[in-house]
Amino acid sequence: MDDAALDDIERQPRGGTEAADRVADVLLLFARSDEPLGVSGIARSLGISKAVVHRILQSLMSRSLVQGVPGRVTYQLGPAAIGMGSRAWSQMDVRSVAAPILRELRGATHETTTLSILVGRHRIYLDQFESPQEIKMVVEIGPRLPLHSGASSRAILAYLPPNFAAEALRELRQLRSDFDEKAFLDELAATRRRGYTISYNERGTGGASIAAAFFDAAGNVVGSLSASGPVFRYPGDHEPEHAALVVAAAERVTEALRGTT
Repeated sequence: MDDAALDDIERQPRGGTEAADRVADVLLLFARSDEPLGVSGIARSLGISKAVVHRILQSLMSRSLVQGVPGRVTYQLGPAAIGMGSRAWSQMDVRSVAAPILRELRGATHETTTLSILVGRHRIYLDQFESPQEIKMVVEIGPRLPLHSGASSRAILAYLPPNFAAEALRELRQLRSDFDEKAFLDELAATRRRGYTISYNERGTGGASIAAAFFDAAGNVVGSLSASGPVFRYPGDHEPEHAALVVAAAERVTEALRGTT
């Protein structure tokens, strides 16, 4: 933080501790918010002056911890903050937490089960347990995938702030001229209501999938679990049964993560 910001903040009784607390409070406010934040809103929420907020934001922007929203006088978390979040989840080892649950889910569904996590504005497959059946779905671990297509993506997107859905809508309008925006938003709402979503060959892989999100101790969406198979077989008559199994598995991951934080 620059010297001017410190001069303003350190007039408080706790000096440097007060300065550090306020920077942390600003970052935590962004982490809890579903919308970009402006200087006035931050100042009002934290009970500090707009001048101090502005200087804190300038310092955070210089380190890519926050960034301005194009065309607006508001701010959102930047790539450095997103990278820190991804690193934190790596250190927590979500993969180890979810592995036995995914294995059990595969045993119950006889289909490939996967673990996806949110990374920035995308998701990645972090792990999978392949179906024992001869014809099965197999995913590629690691590449970044968009949040607008596929059950594993949509299960995450349904619980993200509205600006993520708005970006997904823009991307889909560019990809498909016949895109039904209302149906897409209705499905996100239905996903939140029932706790899972289904996709049929949405990414052109010939697969179908049922996915449900899991969350951290603060209630933030972290990723999703899925059970998937070839579109001609899955989910079919087993949809209600498999959906219940996937939702229960995701809830177990949420409980396990809450136990580690």
